[in-house]
Amino acid sequence: MSETSTPQLPEGSDDPGTALAPQGAHDPSLPPHRPRRTDTDPRAAKRVERQVAAMFLGSALMTVLFVIAFVKIPVDAETTIPFTTATINASNAALGLTFGLAILLIGTGAIHWAKKLMPDQEVIQLRHPLRSTDEDRAAAVEALQEGGEASGLGERKIIRRSLLLAMGLFPIPMIVMLRDLGPLPGNSLRETLWHKGSRIVIDPTRSPIKPGDVPIGGIVSAMPADLPEVQEVEGDLNERAKSVIILVRMSPEDIISQQGGTPAEPWDYQGVMAFSKICTHVGCPINLYEQRTHHMLCPCHQSTFDLADSANVVFGPAARRLPQLPITVDAEGFLIARDGFAEPVGPSFWERG
Repeated sequence: MSETSTPQLPEGSDDPGTALAPQGAHDPSLPPHRPRRTDTDPRAAKRVERQVAAMFLGSALMTVLFVIAFVKIPVDAETTIPFTTATINASNAALGLTFGLAILLIGTGAIHWAKKLMPDQEVIQLRHPLRSTDEDRAAAVEALQEGGEASGLGERKIIRRSLLLAMGLFPIPMIVMLRDLGPLPGNSLRETLWHKGSRIVIDPTRSPIKPGDVPIGGIVSAMPADLPEVQEVEGDLNERAKSVIILVRMSPEDIISQQGGTPAEPWDYQGVMAFSKICTHVGCPINLYEQRTHHMLCPCHQSTFDLADSANVVFGPAARRLPQLPITVDAEGFLIARDGFAEPVGPSFWERG
């Protein structure tokens, strides 16, 4: 049996990695640690400390400027790019610049702090079982505490305070930007233009419609007669997004259930029923009707609603049915709304009861 000899360390070396490296091979051991200037010169360390604090304070300033720009600069304001004739949106440019600098200054400050002031000695941790022993866990906690002390966060008050200020102000732009997500759920989302007596007109011709104009199995896109005037006054499409409906006609004996009404006064009129055109999943407009099954399909995510059975969901991710609009006819025989929607239209939101 052959004997194996224990590798001998070179004279003057106490690193076992050196003994394992053949002659002429790269030495795998760590190079000797070279102290940085901030490790030996307190004035240099203080200077770096002020630089890091200045970056954190600059981030806080950029956050404040973001809020000011969001409030003061009109969304349609334009400005000219320096040294060119091109124009850009001033609001977007100011918001992007200030928020970007707020993020950048926090990151660069943290990197500068780590590279110049925190300990830079390399350490090696050998692989261990997934579940550490109690002793190793205690040692890890101790090492974590030592690292916290070595970082200088406790003793370098100017860095700690400026970092807390920057991080405390940093979430403000994200809170401010929530204002651009649209109106808060309230009457603006619960109410539409539909009310008792609203005349139903064809979208987009604005022609009033009678029950006989909708054939059995047919489908018509419609809207309230006053929608175009409201859009012209408000200058946006918010009301259109909530008020558009679909009219569908089927044989009365095919109607299984409706969302309201009584046998004497059902919500349909001679088999003509009106439903919101907006899918209750994420708000896509729907208009794919299967006459034989009375199913309405959303083209975005394939939510399927059974219009013959209160527009209940039969397939897909939608969580609730399409709201039904109760309808009747006026003295001239044109279709009108008996009342507004009994429940909010469109996707669900957190305040919907």
